[in-house]
Amino acid sequence: MRFPQACLLITCAALAPLLLGGCSILREFGPVVEVHTLPAREAIELKRGDILTRGKLSDATVQTIRVAALDEQACAKPISSECAEALATVTGVATDRRLAALSELWLAQAQAMKPGSAQQAAWLETIRYAYAYLFLGDHTPGERAFEDRQTQVRDWYNYAVEHAATGMFEVRQQMPTQLPDQTSWNIAGWELKLDMRGARLPGTTAVPAELLPASSLSFRGLRSLYRRDGFGAELVAVIPDESLSAVPTRGGRPAAKHDQQPLPWSEMPAPSMTVLLHPDGDNLDSVLHARTARLTVHDPYVESAIMLRGQRVPLAANFTAGYGVWLARANFNRQSLRSLLGREGGIDRPHVYLMQPYDPNRRIIVMLHGLASSPEAWVELANEILGDEALRQHYQIWQVYYPTNMPVALNHAMIRRALGETLTHFDPSGQAPASSDLVLVGHSMGGVIARLMVSSTDQSLVQLAADRSRLTQQQIKRID
Repeated sequence: MRFPQACLLITCAALAPLLLGGCSILREFGPVVEVHTLPAREAIELKRGDILTRGKLSDATVQTIRVAALDEQACAKPISSECAEALATVTGVATDRRLAALSELWLAQAQAMKPGSAQQAAWLETIRYAYAYLFLGDHTPGERAFEDRQTQVRDWYNYAVEHAATGMFEVRQQMPTQLPDQTSWNIAGWELKLDMRGARLPGTTAVPAELLPASSLSFRGLRSLYRRDGFGAELVAVIPDESLSAVPTRGGRPAAKHDQQPLPWSEMPAPSMTVLLHPDGDNLDSVLHARTARLTVHDPYVESAIMLRGQRVPLAANFTAGYGVWLARANFNRQSLRSLLGREGGIDRPHVYLMQPYDPNRRIIVMLHGLASSPEAWVELANEILGDEALRQHYQIWQVYYPTNMPVALNHAMIRRALGETLTHFDPSGQAPASSDLVLVGHSMGGVIARLMVSSTDQSLVQLAADRSRLTQQQIKRID
């Protein structure tokens, strides 16, 4: 059958635009998949960036949201918990993958909230899912040792515990009618139980005045910041000034209780601690539905790791933060100069500062500063010793603060007595390893005093200081 020529022309005219358009489309479109090379910085950021480091959800969490067929844009806006709640019920997603994504989604929501009960609940949900991922997921922490995802989830846990612990502390501070030894609180629908057995606050202090997140502290004047990576929130507990025996000062001696002589020693008023929060439950399902949790406090100088869910877990620690807070708030610089010039506000007798809770099994390094100086003279040396793991395991630091305008013989006698009373208090029997073989480190005048304390002339100078006929009435009062 033959088409008329007119029909053929009409058909060709109709098909021509379609054929030409198809060729144009084919020319404009490239391959379905294109390859681009990323700089190292962008590649690492894409792989390791998360809600904490770049303010956006991690790539792994975004991929999990896509696999779960959830609205990616809605999940990226932490204005409600709908995305997290929907992901928690999705099936067909690997347990580890789902738990990690849920932890980050709750963390994003907590960051977007104002302080209060709802935010505290979001922190606790972050902790719940991070804890479940780390210890109750498809793999053990050891099996994921080289995975970036585990490092991310650990960081989310530590960050959330830091905020949950400080929030719990603030709630406690707002309840003055509660007893200091109360160990359980209802917060954001959770029952939180406090376990302080792993740490000891200085003196008889039951509750610190402040609880500072070490991660938010920055120091100028310290060359290095020493910390240990691991599990848990790094905090600094600042102790109320009235809970410690203050150094007697010229012209304004602090009143001691019952008119007693102030103690010649005090422990670090800003101890560092590591805090963990454990959701209750024996298995994954019970942890995911728990409404109770334990908050445990650990001394980083005593514990470097704990056993948790059958795993040996290293504890995070910050060995510089507490020391730095103490030095920043002590005002030693002005006080030491006033002591040298004999002005009001200076000290009139030696005082021993323990840089960490007393340990009977660690040898003591005694540091004696020089003329017109203070414990600030040892800022770098003490920090280096606190930060060195080998030294930290075998030694503890005591710093002596003394008035440098007094005669060397008198200072020597009073420092010796202050050290003796401190040792007697912590080790009445004198049998602990810490009570023998003290290491003396002195600078300038402190070096002279340290040398006298280990020389054969020591007893002669002690007798000289004890001979009150050679002292003024004011100096005799200082000894008494």
